[in-house]
Amino acid sequence: MSFLLVLLGLALAILGTPMFALIGGLALYLFHAADISSSALIIELSRLATLPSLIAIPLFTFAGHILAESKSPRRLIALAEALFGWMPGGVAIAGLFACALFTAFTGASGVTIIALGGLIYPLLRQQGYPENYSLGLVSTTGSLGLLFPPSLPIILYALVGKVSIDKLFAAAALPGLFLMAILGAYSIFIAAKHHVPRIPFSFKALRAAVGCAAWEIPLPFLIIGGIYGGIFTASEAAAVMCFYVLISEIVVYRDLAVKDVPGIMARSMMLVGAILLVLGAALGLTNYLIDAEIPSKLFEFLHARISNPWEFLALLNVFLLIVNMVEIFSAIIIVVPIIVPVALQYHIDPIHLGTLFLLNLEIGYMTPPLGLNLFLSSRRFNKPLPALYKAAMPFWLILLGALAAVTYIPELSLWLPRTLKIP
Repeated sequence: MSFLLVLLGLALAILGTPMFALIGGLALYLFHAADISSSALIIELSRLATLPSLIAIPLFTFAGHILAESKSPRRLIALAEALFGWMPGGVAIAGLFACALFTAFTGASGVTIIALGGLIYPLLRQQGYPENYSLGLVSTTGSLGLLFPPSLPIILYALVGKVSIDKLFAAAALPGLFLMAILGAYSIFIAAKHHVPRIPFSFKALRAAVGCAAWEIPLPFLIIGGIYGGIFTASEAAAVMCFYVLISEIVVYRDLAVKDVPGIMARSMMLVGAILLVLGAALGLTNYLIDAEIPSKLFEFLHARISNPWEFLALLNVFLLIVNMVEIFSAIIIVVPIIVPVALQYHIDPIHLGTLFLLNLEIGYMTPPLGLNLFLSSRRFNKPLPALYKAAMPFWLILLGALAAVTYIPELSLWLPRTLKIP
């Protein structure tokens, strides 16, 4: 019966059945089979509305869509080029910086590839960077900002994994900077190897770029500094960011008109609605899994074969890379409630686990053959998928090495929350 259920689920998924319907249907079936009232699922949907941090999701998503549909990407690229262009590999580092910042605020790597890819890729090629490197960088940096606040996946993981959002923001930041540093070093190496010329530093160009991006520059300091400084919570930061980008992009820059706002709001809330439907259905399924003691049974199965927590983390990384290739929000909502109790049995810190999950999520986006970033880059730049696999492989190997370091050096993710004494 279970095998037939799995086959039915796969067939429905292939036919395009929404994820929330599959998860909700499975939860209802399992509750019915266990002779538990289906109201258990409705109770979880109702409980979802009471989560105090929930409001951060629609507000950050809406603000990110406003930025994506304005001319903010062009201003960020110009600023990053003026700041870093004089360095060896400076243009590539500028691309890393701009993409990471943009992804952090929009919460989706696909938006970054579409919005910034068409600017960064030709700029890199014009400067003399090899085609494979240029394609690989754009595909990789499309998800680099997922580790920086106010990244939407961090908020969603914190809600599902029942950990502090502020603490997870701090925990993911240092590994994110670590990745930026490694990829920056690789960019310098490539620039030196191919004799890529530098852009002479110009105070005039920097002043012009700063002047153009004068309203975008304070945004990360306002949001991140406000959260870490204890001025406001993540939910309050979302409201502040929403108000700020509306004023800056509509009133100050006039990139968008007031009449554009309802359309942008509708498009952003379609994503939010999909997330909340899946989240509500998944909470009901999680309830059943806990009642049925699935995590403890899974731990017993693994513990009989794997006693060392480091071996468990290695196995977990492989599993997460596969799971996180295509749809990150479903992966967070479905997988996190199962792995968190198991990881606790292995005495793995929940914040460290959250950082690892997010890092795997980022790498999964560029993992062949199903990594979503590879498909998006293939369509955006009209390149065959095998060419994208080849272009992304050096970056994938570098990030895999970084993942190993973060996995086995927990202080990389735990040091900053402890230092800041975030509760």
